Amino acid sequence: MAISAKLPIIYVLFSAAITAVGQSAVPLQPDSAGLQLSELNVVALKQDARIREDAVSATVIGRAALEELNTVSLKGISDVVPNLYIPDYGSRITSSIYVRGLGARMDHPAVGLNVDNVPYLNKNAYDFDIADIESVEMLRGPQSTLYGRNTMGGLINVQTLSPMRWQGWRIMAEGGRGNDYRASVGWYHKFTPGFATSVSGNFSYLGGFFRNKNDGKLLDRELAGGVRWKTNWRISDRVYLQNVLAGSLLRQGGYPYEYIETGEINYNDTCFYRRFTVNDGLSLTYRGDGWSLVSITTLQHIDDNMTLDQDFLPLSYFTLTQKQRETALTEDVVVKGTRNEGKYKWLAGFFGFFKHLDMNAPVTFKDTGIKSLIETHRNNANPDYPIVWDSREFPLNSDFTIPTFGIALYHESKYDAGRWHFAGGVRLDYEQAQLKYYSHCDTGYQILSRQPSGVFHSYDHVDIKIDDTGDFHRRYFTWMPKASVLYDLPSDLGNVYATVTKGYKSGGFNTQMFSEVLQQRLMHIMGIGKQYDVNSVVGYKPEYSWNYEIGTHLSFAEGKVQAEMSLFYIDCRDQQLTMFPEGTTTGRIMTNAGKTRSAGGEISVKYIPVDGLLLNAAYGYTDARFREFNNGLHDYRGKVIPYVPRNTLFLQSVFTCSPRTGVIEHWTFDVNMKGTGKIYWNEDNTRWQDFYVQLGASVSAEFKNIGIQLWGKNLTGTRYHTFYFMSMGNEFVQRGKPWQIGATLRFNIN
Repeated sequence: MAISAKLPIIYVLFSAAITAVGQSAVPLQPDSAGLQLSELNVVALKQDARIREDAVSATVIGRAALEELNTVSLKGISDVVPNLYIPDYGSRITSSIYVRGLGARMDHPAVGLNVDNVPYLNKNAYDFDIADIESVEMLRGPQSTLYGRNTMGGLINVQTLSPMRWQGWRIMAEGGRGNDYRASVGWYHKFTPGFATSVSGNFSYLGGFFRNKNDGKLLDRELAGGVRWKTNWRISDRVYLQNVLAGSLLRQGGYPYEYIETGEINYNDTCFYRRFTVNDGLSLTYRGDGWSLVSITTLQHIDDNMTLDQDFLPLSYFTLTQKQRETALTEDVVVKGTRNEGKYKWLAGFFGFFKHLDMNAPVTFKDTGIKSLIETHRNNANPDYPIVWDSREFPLNSDFTIPTFGIALYHESKYDAGRWHFAGGVRLDYEQAQLKYYSHCDTGYQILSRQPSGVFHSYDHVDIKIDDTGDFHRRYFTWMPKASVLYDLPSDLGNVYATVTKGYKSGGFNTQMFSEVLQQRLMHIMGIGKQYDVNSVVGYKPEYSWNYEIGTHLSFAEGKVQAEMSLFYIDCRDQQLTMFPEGTTTGRIMTNAGKTRSAGGEISVKYIPVDGLLLNAAYGYTDARFREFNNGLHDYRGKVIPYVPRNTLFLQSVFTCSPRTGVIEHWTFDVNMKGTGKIYWNEDNTRWQDFYVQLGASVSAEFKNIGIQLWGKNLTGTRYHTFYFMSMGNEFVQRGKPWQIGATLRFNIN
């Protein structure tokens, strides 16, 4: 009701921006930054440098467009890219990304991420702010043949500003509603024509929007910062080197999860997330006669701690802590033919990685949990000899060591036959993962006996000591082919294409189930409950898909209209889903659905009707359903896959004009609208979020070296939810962020 009441505002403002074109407008070209951005771009290296001439569905967002939308992280492009949904919930560890019906809440991502040529292996590190983003490229559909594991939904490539392209100082300061403050500073300098470096840093603070009724404090507060040191060195005409070293710190408060039954955010135990990351990427390019070789070597380290009140109620059930420390090394070597005059082009490469993860994940049972989950079950089974636990708090400890390594060989060939362009490729991928676990618990309880008088007396004492260890191995070998054909339309109208591609997402281990395994082991010792077979719940299988797609890239009206359209069908096997086991549990489990399918389409249009006015529209439709999925309790055949929005919609008008006199060089007015939904939250489709829209707007004034922007987000005040889950049989949601307004000040000194 709140949405529909405010929809007219959207259309009035949107129409006003469209018609507000005066004679003082200055030319505004389509924002294509990112296609020839830097001296080495990993996507341009493996795809066609002009991405619209390749058989792929892609969206490129340049720096100007990102600044107009006030975007500093991946979440800012959600819905702007058709069929891309990045929900904003929980902490920054929950960086879930969904595209075309594929996604992941836990463990391996379905969408890959490269930042300045560094491929991020752990999605826990996906959600962070970056100063001076130059472009974001989103390739939709499986990219597994060239980019490997966990890119079956697509690939996001982020490039930051190169000191070879721009020199000077860039300073930004921003403030907004919710005590939302950001600042960044960057120094870019070219020492010689072939050597340049830059150092940038960013800082952010969010006071928060949502209060915990239990203590009256704001939950979603956040403090974050990061630095980036980028060096470009053209050693000779044949040798080029780039190194990017980046680090970040993050401190977050709790999680604004609302109990559906009461409509309140109200829990009593501490919640927080802390993260430290370091990434370094060294890229070395050698250009021979008719060929080139590129080596990309990266080091990644993440150290984080997630602690939460897992029942999210004002009761002392239990808390969870998950501490992780992961270090990873990757090496990607690409050899490519560069003779442009030939009809045949080729690319071949080798990729290898190794990562080592140490994790400590204790679940601490507290008074209410001990009483309701353990003592009550035991005492109902044997009321004449009830038990009382020794203490009102004890931990179930689980420690894990997970080393993983993989190697891959890949190749792609392209052949041009006039207007026809054919491409085919294949990747051979081998991966081995090991899980070493140590689960332990040291606790005990007192057994009482009922006397004839009805009084209970101490009868016996039982010590519980559990020391379980294990070692599991998983090996995966797969091949990932792709084939495409593209036809150039007459009169430079664009092209049409068709592709068939296999996607792949790695299998893994259900570490979060070990607390449940340990709890059931403890209760089994007491003579109640069941005992899990660890081997049966410890792992989940890889996910495979075949993506069939047809599409077109069009350009007409002398380049004033650019359009992209695609239709896709995805046949997926063993899709990985996050579910809660049966009953009152403390863990989550990743399981595999038998067969799923996803079908839909996308359309993006950019139109420049007159100089100074850009109209932008993007729409995505996805229908993703289970074909075969029976978990032994329910048959979900035909149900919609959870967390996947049926529709994504983005509308935008950008008007730029230059005053004939005065110190202001030009004004920019931006009005945009994002729409998302319907989203089903559970497998049986009994909970959902209806389609909702949010209005955004900004006005910017550009002086010689200074830019001032006033902006607003969710100006409709739309109430919506971004997440749903169950814990202890209770249902929770997270409310989306309310309306925000703010101001941004930018200085560019060169």
